[in-house]
Amino acid sequence: MDIFLTRALQLIVSLSILVLIHEFGHYLFSRLFKVRVERFYLFFNPLFSIVRIKKLGGKLKFAWFSRKAPETFKEATDQTEFGVGWVPLGGYCAISGMIDESMNVEQMAQPEQPWEFRSKPAWQRLLIMAGGVVFNFILALVIYSAVLYTWGEEYVPIQEAPMGMEFSPVGHDLGFMDGDRLLAADGVAFERFDEHTLRAIDESKTVTVWRDGAEVEINVPDGFIERIIEAKQGFAAYRFPTVIREITNGSPAKNAGLLPNDSLTAINGVSTLTFSAFADALFNHKDSLVTLTYYRSGIEQQVQLQPDENGKLGFYPKMYSELFPTRKLSYSVLASIPAGIKKGVKKLTGYASDMKFAFTKEGAKSLGGFGAIGSLFPPSWSWSIFWETTAFLSIILAFMNILPIPALDGGHIMFLLFEVVTRRKPGDKFMEYAQMVGMFLLLALLVYANGNDLYRWLFK
Repeated sequence: MDIFLTRALQLIVSLSILVLIHEFGHYLFSRLFKVRVERFYLFFNPLFSIVRIKKLGGKLKFAWFSRKAPETFKEATDQTEFGVGWVPLGGYCAISGMIDESMNVEQMAQPEQPWEFRSKPAWQRLLIMAGGVVFNFILALVIYSAVLYTWGEEYVPIQEAPMGMEFSPVGHDLGFMDGDRLLAADGVAFERFDEHTLRAIDESKTVTVWRDGAEVEINVPDGFIERIIEAKQGFAAYRFPTVIREITNGSPAKNAGLLPNDSLTAINGVSTLTFSAFADALFNHKDSLVTLTYYRSGIEQQVQLQPDENGKLGFYPKMYSELFPTRKLSYSVLASIPAGIKKGVKKLTGYASDMKFAFTKEGAKSLGGFGAIGSLFPPSWSWSIFWETTAFLSIILAFMNILPIPALDGGHIMFLLFEVVTRRKPGDKFMEYAQMVGMFLLLALLVYANGNDLYRWLFK
């Protein structure tokens, strides 16, 4: 399957799960407090719905591909209409007597009814609004625990990376050198290289690396992460040799007779010890005939071939985790639960800490929409990575929804907390205007983020 379609499918499935659970949180608390839920939909349904389902007279009734709900559906106003729309960008839970994105001002103009959201005590309304966020966070913890139990954890210990790290230009400017092995930040040893490593470096004064058989101290300047964001080149990655994992049919590599597990070591006699050095050398010889040196079963061989116009040979390399010794951690059912909770909390606090960079000039430029989110998924389907990514997106959805912005759950919670403290309920007109302002801000952010995706795709 095409990489774009694979990632798009993963994105749609993941967001569908997250939205379904989020809206179910609102639904469950609404029903708990006897608030009517008029509609519960997966996907949006402008113009028509793929299916509508409602319980009438004790039996489920279905309406397929309908523009409007059948007249019989109006007979059971106390029952929820469940359905599936056709725009796969989320879903919604329409709660009776609540000012939301539907902007149903006619209903709000009618006398207050005991089954409506607005008639309930502030603490019940608060729990209803917080239900989606709570369920998303719980979902993330459940997924992380299940992933740890099913697949465990496997990683290359950062201090044991045999070829060290490769650094971006900004890393070189800070004093790091290719081949350095990261040891510690302010004396606290690193275990693995991930987003938490960067945060630890950003919060430290010095970083210790292993270089040429000795420990070297590197001073960390203020604004470490801001400089990385501004450079848009990352910071570091594991160095690893070029070993073929998979070859594309009809590619230069296939036509030259290369095979999986071949180790590619030089181009035109110039040694390329790492994959990045190999890729750079190929790019510099695109559309030119080159002599490739490689090892197969321990025997050195050479072949002449020509990279394509993009400087590619048409193969997927083995990643460092396939080439270097890894550390495998397995979890029992009981052990996976606290480990999953710890991982989820760490992801949440880390993401919340990183949010401050979104308000910088370069951070704003790095914002992305559906394209950026889709790129988080692997190019080929992997259930473990899919669920890991889904758990992380669930945390992002929970955090973003709790922000005190009108039209988000956090905006409603903010006004409810104001009501609890002051014992004054904001007026319906004020809530309508606040909802419109919030929707405008969210729409502007959506356009901006997806515009960034489009710009990067077209021009970078």
